[in-house]
Amino acid sequence: MLDRLLSRLTGRAESPSQAAAVPRPAAAPGVEPITLRVLMIVHDPVVPEQGGHRLSQVMGWYDPETLAADYIRDVRAASHGRLEHEIVERIDKDAFPVKKDGFCYDVPAFLRCWRAQRGFHQPDAVDYEALLCEFDAVDRINAGQADEVWLFGPPYTGYYESIMVGPRATWCNAPPLERPHGSPRCHRRFVVMGFNYEREVGCMLEDLGHRAESMLAQVYAGHTGERNLWERFTRYDKIAPRRASAGNVHFAPNSERDYDWGNPRPVLSDCDDWLTFPHLTGERRLVDCRDWGGGDMRRHHLWWFERLPHAAGETDGIANNWWTYIGDVNRVP
Repeated sequence: MLDRLLSRLTGRAESPSQAAAVPRPAAAPGVEPITLRVLMIVHDPVVPEQGGHRLSQVMGWYDPETLAADYIRDVRAASHGRLEHEIVERIDKDAFPVKKDGFCYDVPAFLRCWRAQRGFHQPDAVDYEALLCEFDAVDRINAGQADEVWLFGPPYTGYYESIMVGPRATWCNAPPLERPHGSPRCHRRFVVMGFNYEREVGCMLEDLGHRAESMLAQVYAGHTGERNLWERFTRYDKIAPRRASAGNVHFAPNSERDYDWGNPRPVLSDCDDWLTFPHLTGERRLVDCRDWGGGDMRRHHLWWFERLPHAAGETDGIANNWWTYIGDVNRVP
């Protein structure tokens, strides 16, 4: 099944127009796909002494537009068509973002630190309130022009992988930002994703994976024991011997430490049972790293996302389509 998924994602020219042409998986009856409108902000300053090329080009890093197109394609396929993204506006900023303490790199200073691999500014934390104000992000969310914000920048930009903003914002792999100073009052929650264009799309999927973990832990917070389907889904053999399921973003079913996606040790798992949720049979089989890509980050994350429940209806008061909560954070309690 992972091979079929990857066949839709590999061997392609890397352009947004081609990504958009990939056939969309048909949604199951009774499942309404979620489309998130995205404000994409790219901090990619020009390097004057390099012919006016952008930092990402000079450093040989990934093209943000290609990363965005690949991420959209990956999420569409791995979610069985349940979660779509549409970039409604892209803003390119010829500068680094301002840090929380007011510091801002210029290109020469950043390049000196990068070449020496030391001297980077601390604390390494972006000023989200200044950033949201600069780009009128809350106004755009309130007006229905966008549903979330994607930030692309170089290493040491200070982005969180994800952060939730707005009324009753909750932990989203980062502390919540309920009322950013200087911005109008938010009418609804939204997520700001932080992507590093030095890294490939597998790292972007990891960011989404941690967002999913945060949202689903919150959704199931009031359920205990076997009723907590999220805890059951994320079991791995090290913490639940012979009762592994799909594991979590860092731990595959047989992992013995963080990021141990290449472990060849066979373990029993009911990971495939979740593909037909809510019809769980309890059937288990031996699995190892060959099932999720032999240690490749992107392949593991696609395998994991594919198994997230994505069916119609509800179980115990919670939607059988978990992408509902990952995509629309306003549905999270």
